[in-house]
Amino acid sequence: MKQTKIFYISEKTESEPLDEASKILSQGGTVAFPTETVYGLGANALDEKAVLKIFEAKGRPADNPLIVHVASRDDCRSLVREIPEKASILMDEFWPGPLTIIMERSEIVPDVTTGGLDTVAIRIPENKIAIELIKRSGIPLAAPSANLSGKPSPTSADHVIEDLSGKIDAVVDAGEVIIGLESTVIDLTSDIPAILRPGKIIKEELEEYIGEVRIAYDDKVHPESEIVRSPGMKYTHYSPQAGVILVEGEHSAVVRKIKELLADLNMRDARVGLMLTEESAPFFLGFNSFSIGPREKPEHAAKYLFFGLRNLDSKNVDTIIVDGSFNSAGIGMAVFNRVRKAADMIIKVR
Repeated sequence: MKQTKIFYISEKTESEPLDEASKILSQGGTVAFPTETVYGLGANALDEKAVLKIFEAKGRPADNPLIVHVASRDDCRSLVREIPEKASILMDEFWPGPLTIIMERSEIVPDVTTGGLDTVAIRIPENKIAIELIKRSGIPLAAPSANLSGKPSPTSADHVIEDLSGKIDAVVDAGEVIIGLESTVIDLTSDIPAILRPGKIIKEELEEYIGEVRIAYDDKVHPESEIVRSPGMKYTHYSPQAGVILVEGEHSAVVRKIKELLADLNMRDARVGLMLTEESAPFFLGFNSFSIGPREKPEHAAKYLFFGLRNLDSKNVDTIIVDGSFNSAGIGMAVFNRVRKAADMIIKVR
């Protein structure tokens, strides 16, 4: 087992630790680093051997494509055959930021990075440390979330260390991330641009600049035989060790159903954790719970969803019940997408 170095850093982007981390990357190593969405596990996107280390460390299926992170638009020109007009418009409006754009790849991008597809997914992260690391390494970084495949994505360096210590070369620790959910992914290779994964940037925002955009994802886990063009569409994702039950619906009905489930689970001596909105919490005083914030502020649920799943998992619960009465507007849609993929059971109530 290798020794994983940890570089503690602030937004001042100190030179010495970033230089050391970028040297590891330029020499074909793996470094976990913060973005505004989640922590990513980076390696040279153009080095097949380096990228394979990502798959090995995460236990990630080889046909699950990776997102390539760059520091500027110029950095992505060599990675694609061309930058379509709509891509250029979206880059102007949303880069740096939590938007990944899929375009036709150039020959220099190896198959391992794209899961064998003829397309490549690219974004510029809105994080000074991430951009500085990419610049100093001098290479585009393939960087999926820095967690064991299938587990909740990491929103702090502690989560990365918990999953990958001894499996990767280094971690850049810069505290908690800002958003907490992965980027929106849009495919610009189809006749009508298609959102393949929801995130903070929503359909209506994209349509404001490029016209019609279609939703091309669902909240199910796709079969292993199916070819997908984006991370997050295939295989189990975001799941803690405990079983997850999502209760969706109007607030009072959700509260009633959670009480019913608790009564049943307690009769079976199950250890239960609750992820609750602030409005639901007073109905479950004394229970093992984690707050995902006010119902009308899904951005809070987005930031703390993965943190909460990991927090309750660490308390050795058998089952986690998620209060699905929060607002599904905006980023709330992406939160529901992640919880539904993590859930073993989804109960809809009125």
